[in-house]
Amino acid sequence: MIRINIATLFPAMCEAFLSESIIGRARRSGAVEISCRDIRDYTLDKHRKVDDKAYGGGTGMVMQAQPIYDCVRSMIEDLPEDANPRLIYMSPQGRTLTQDIVKELAAEDDLIILCGHYEGVDRRVLDELEFEEISVGDYVVTGGELPALILTDAVCRLQEGVLPNEEAYSNESHYNGLLEYPQYTRPEEWRGRRVPEVLISGHHANIKKWQEDMSLEVTKEKRPDLLG
Repeated sequence: MIRINIATLFPAMCEAFLSESIIGRARRSGAVEISCRDIRDYTLDKHRKVDDKAYGGGTGMVMQAQPIYDCVRSMIEDLPEDANPRLIYMSPQGRTLTQDIVKELAAEDDLIILCGHYEGVDRRVLDELEFEEISVGDYVVTGGELPALILTDAVCRLQEGVLPNEEAYSNESHYNGLLEYPQYTRPEEWRGRRVPEVLISGHHANIKKWQEDMSLEVTKEKRPDLLG
């Protein structure tokens, strides 16, 4: 079972997502363990302030090192003595998240994910704690919470007991380097468009071949770069 700890200024935002649907059920069943900690709880400022102006000027505020450091150290100390958590900072400067990275992280026992906000965090705490940086794409969002939730969701789906079986994720887009084949459900005909006959033929070998062929075709059309 993987343990994921999220350091954030908005734990309620994260909990709202992580308590619902598949991930919520996985937490309740004990298939994964996820906790969210409020970085503000670790500030030494009586007004719970966790940010300040950037040295060198510029707009926006920078999250201070001390509250982040104390929050993450507290997370580490609460883990089993032999734990070796992987520390991840969600940042547009990091390596771009891929399914291969998700598989790599899913094999870890412990992840600690830091959500930045404002103009980011004091570089010194990232260096002191040796955070690695991961991005969810070449764009910028308001804070690290949404990226952290994307990473958490992707990693949790690969844990045993979260989905019904391995086939539930192994046929999906990107897992094996290709995009997923088209999906259909009832009725067999909708607005003049019919479900491909092979899918209602009951011939499993033909269906499997159609799915493989379509997966390759969809990848060629939409993401030819994946075939390189």
